[in-house]
Amino acid sequence: MTSLRRIAAWPARARWTLAVVLVLLAASIPVLRYLVYWPVDQWQVDVEVYREAGVSILTGRPVYSAMTESPQLLPFTYPPFAAVLAIPLAFLPFGAVGWLWTLAQVAATTAIVWYAGWRLLHRTGPWMPIALALFTAPMIWLHPVSDGIRFGQVNAFMVLACLMDLRRPRPGVLRRVPPGVLVGLAMSIKLTPGVFVVHYLVNRRWREAITAVVTAVVVTIGSWVLLPEASFAFWGGALQDPTRLGPNAGTSNQSIRGFLLRVGPDGLAGNVLWLVLVAIVGTVGFRLARRAYRAGDSISEVAAVGLMAVLLSPVAWIHHLHWMVVVVFAVLGADPLRDRRRIWAAAAITGFFLCRMPWWGISWLNHPEWPRWIGRVLQNADTFGSLMALGLLWWALHLREPGTTDGDEPVEHGALRTDQRVTAL
Repeated sequence: MTSLRRIAAWPARARWTLAVVLVLLAASIPVLRYLVYWPVDQWQVDVEVYREAGVSILTGRPVYSAMTESPQLLPFTYPPFAAVLAIPLAFLPFGAVGWLWTLAQVAATTAIVWYAGWRLLHRTGPWMPIALALFTAPMIWLHPVSDGIRFGQVNAFMVLACLMDLRRPRPGVLRRVPPGVLVGLAMSIKLTPGVFVVHYLVNRRWREAITAVVTAVVVTIGSWVLLPEASFAFWGGALQDPTRLGPNAGTSNQSIRGFLLRVGPDGLAGNVLWLVLVAIVGTVGFRLARRAYRAGDSISEVAAVGLMAVLLSPVAWIHHLHWMVVVVFAVLGADPLRDRRRIWAAAAITGFFLCRMPWWGISWLNHPEWPRWIGRVLQNADTFGSLMALGLLWWALHLREPGTTDGDEPVEHGALRTDQRVTAL
């Protein structure tokens, strides 16, 4: 205990240095697995896709026809603006890009914890840097997050952008940036953040919706001017080709549609069932996000809409579930010690996604003599886990806390409770 008190008395710079060391130690587990011991032919395959798009622009080859090296042979599947942003990657050796991208993902995940968990972190006083590191460690180990590190994905940056755009109080670095801009930029890189525009429209937040759409349109037009052939290729063909994304029925697709493609029914019946389930889950999810917005709980708001980006999308890979980091802190709330059920609920979500059950399901199904239904349940575990997280998010939001309201008007975001009046992070 004396040692702990001494650490609390350290200068702020020393405490933050210790926090960085703890985060890097936590990240060393997936980093060693996926960057040191992982097969070379599978190394950082997705960030290689981005880098090759940048190379295509610099060398004049078609962006959407180029493939990564054998044996992956992956095409670029994202909007042209993402290719423009990838140009700096083309100036660096691929090995350096993989390591730098991983470091950026770890930093972005830490920032997500910082912004999503601010209600808890500000209570820890001089322990804030250490608390941030200790909260971040298990989030890095969540298998959607570690899968993002495995492939070299962009989801950490998408989640961070949307979280920063919607969180209240608004982060200090964005005080002069109109709400909706970061969502619009995220939409220009990947299409799935467009669910936040749906959320804006449901809540009649016309200014934010217009800002997001206009930002995306301006960026897209700018990309079209820079890359007219690539823009025609994407919007006129590549966007409509689902095979470019990979096998939609594969285990990695943990959306509702991916689940139905694996277990049936097929054809028209399957499509109708999917649309019905999308309507039901979408109604629940957007109503939950609306309630969170009206209650002034922007963390639960982002968590609910983020889950919709996964569940309602035709294709949502496991690493798209980076939103679970936000879900965990939404369930924990501002002060989980007031109701320890919140701790158990957040621990349940964390524990569930620390497991790699979809891959356990594949291993199970490789044994024909074992009961197949167990393998199927495991194979689709992240779909079930997302629905479970949505249910726990609903439950947590309906717990009465000071500062929430069931009225028709949202709580003023500037009118925080006394214990939340902290400087915008």
